[in-house]
Amino acid sequence: MNNAAPASARTRGRPRGNPPTRESIVPVARALFLERGYRATTLRAVAGAAGVDPALIAYHFGSKKGLFADVMQFQCANALAVEEVLGGDPATLPGRLIDAVTDLWEDADFRRLTAQGDEAADVIREYLELELLARLVEFLGGRDATARATAVVTILGGLIYTRYLNPLATPAALTPAETRAVLTPALRAALAPGRHTGAGRRP
Repeated sequence: MNNAAPASARTRGRPRGNPPTRESIVPVARALFLERGYRATTLRAVAGAAGVDPALIAYHFGSKKGLFADVMQFQCANALAVEEVLGGDPATLPGRLIDAVTDLWEDADFRRLTAQGDEAADVIREYLELELLARLVEFLGGRDATARATAVVTILGGLIYTRYLNPLATPAALTPAETRAVLTPALRAALAPGRHTGAGRRP
């Protein structure tokens, strides 16, 4: 994930002194996106609610799409905190990964954000590919790390799609605990070293 705004945006309207940080603007923007929706929320409205100059929003986020991406990615990153999910006993990692996904997506406000058009779909896709997959590859290590991480993200992506984005009756009817019980064996197999081919190989 690359949260940096384009160079042109960062040099234009660069604030002086000690302006509010990105982290202080994101919750304000999140509230407005939830209240008004993506299309009706303007950078000027966010700046007004945050009590900052609109140039500061452009400096930190580049565009409304960049700001929206940060709002969603901030919540995703909190749900998948490295020290809480990837740390700890490797034997219980599959359950922690499933719990992180279900905890995030069971949040009604987060699901409202994900329903806001192509912008939300782009953020979810980018997060799964560039953030979750990349962090898992680094965490797992070894020659087949990419293949193992790909298998994990495919399972978790399938969970997100069939339970939340385009729900099927059976997966959607499961409780989070039942979901963990059903998917833990598949994730455990995906995480096991030495059983994967294709994705982790190079000619």
